[in-house]
Amino acid sequence: MEHFVEDHQKRRLTERVDIMTAINILRSQGYDQDEVIEEMTKVFYVDLDAYNEVVST
Repeated sequence: MEHFVEDHQKRRLTERVDIMTAINILRSQGYDQDEVIEEMTKVFYVDLDAYNEVVST
């Protein structure tokens, strides 16, 4: 996920299933847990409460 998106073009990532999908894709590409949220926020507006719920389960 090396491309950057202008902030006004970012999609909202709020659904748990979508967040889990993004996490799984990044993990399959070799990103570790600390890098996942960093990469996700480059491309999406991420609901951090939902993100924390997903990663804590």
